[in-house]
Amino acid sequence: MSAIRYPVAATAEAALSAPIGRAARASQAGALAGAGVEFASEAVGAAFPSREAALDAYAGRLDDERPGHAAAIQPEDRYCALVELAAEPRRTPAAQKPVYRAGRRWPKPAAAAPATVWRLIVRYWRVETARPLLELDEPAPAAPRKLATLDAKALRERLREPLRPVKPQQPLDIGLFEVRPPEAPHIVMPDE
Repeated sequence: MSAIRYPVAATAEAALSAPIGRAARASQAGALAGAGVEFASEAVGAAFPSREAALDAYAGRLDDERPGHAAAIQPEDRYCALVELAAEPRRTPAAQKPVYRAGRRWPKPAAAAPATVWRLIVRYWRVETARPLLELDEPAPAAPRKLATLDAKALRERLREPLRPVKPQQPLDIGLFEVRPPEAPHIVMPDE
């Protein structure tokens, strides 16, 4: 059996329209991209009210077992899938008490099932952007004394900033259960 050859691209839309290439393994994808890659799975395109409408829109990308439309995709080309999603964000239902009537513990739900839509999911190798995670050249910004004095926008911006150390962490020179005696600080002794 051959492995699925996933597209290598920066975005899911690019994976569908113009990928850099296709690869089965991360090492192959990294060689094609010339950078690091990560595996991603994203929804793309419009939401369709029925599975049939989605299959018609993405003909040739998905297996179609409907009569008159029979199409089978090669095993290495199976990087797309259709999924059924809730059309609206689901609201948390109110807590209910058990009823213990007619052999049922919980009451029947009052609300009907939520409306659903069909979306195309593309699995691909996403090209990672090359940027350092920690830049020690620039100093860390001084923390304000009181966060309560910031307005909402400034507070959101402050919370989005990554945590950066003031200075690099020093390596540990002794273990967890070792101690330096005060009369001979150049000796490391086990602590019992």
